[in-house]
Amino acid sequence: MLDVSAPSARGHWRLPFRVLMVCTGNLHRSPLAERLLTARLGSSREMFQVSSAGTAARAGTPMDPVAAALLAGLGGDPCGAMARRLTAELVENADLVLGAATEHRDAAVRLSPAWALRRTFTLREFARLLRAEDADGVAEPADRAAELVRGAGARRGAEGRGEDDDLADPYGAPERVARSCAGRIAESVERIAVALLG
Repeated sequence: MLDVSAPSARGHWRLPFRVLMVCTGNLHRSPLAERLLTARLGSSREMFQVSSAGTAARAGTPMDPVAAALLAGLGGDPCGAMARRLTAELVENADLVLGAATEHRDAAVRLSPAWALRRTFTLREFARLLRAEDADGVAEPADRAAELVRGAGARRGAEGRGEDDDLADPYGAPERVARSCAGRIAESVERIAVALLG
C-alpha cells in the first residue's frame, strides 16, 4: 500500500494532489492564486484539489471585489469564493502549501511542523525553485507535482531565500498596487502550472 505521507519514489501519487494557498484574510492573494491555478490546470484539474485559507480570515467573507475583477480578467472564476481560517487540519490535508509571504509559510509550519516543513513554501519561492527536470519522464500531473515538491524542497537549502519571494498585501491599496500583485501571482502560477502539466 502506498504511504500517503510523502511522495513516493517515482511511484503513483494518490489523487487528488492537494494544494493549499494561504494569505492573511483569504480575501485577495490566496483566493486569486487558488482560482487562477485551477483555471490553468485545464483538463487536468480533476487530478488536483486547489483551495485557500487565511491566517486571520473571518469565515464566510466574500472575496475582495477588486481581486475578483482582476481574477476574472486573468481568466479565473471568482464565483463563490469565501474566506476560511487556516487550521492544522487544512495544513495536514495538503500535499503542497503555498503562502503569499514568509509569514504565511511560517504560520502553516507552526501549525504542523513535522508535516508542513518539507511541503510549504511561499508561492513565488516555489515557482523560483521549480525545475522541470525534477519530474523528467513522469507523465501524470499529480505524480509530477510530488516530484516537483521534492526537488524544490531539496533545492531550498542550497539556494536560500530570494529577494522577491513575498507578495505584499494589496488589500485596501490603490488598484495599481492590486494589479501589480495580481500580475506577480499570475506569473508564478503560470510557471507552476506549466511544470505540473509538463
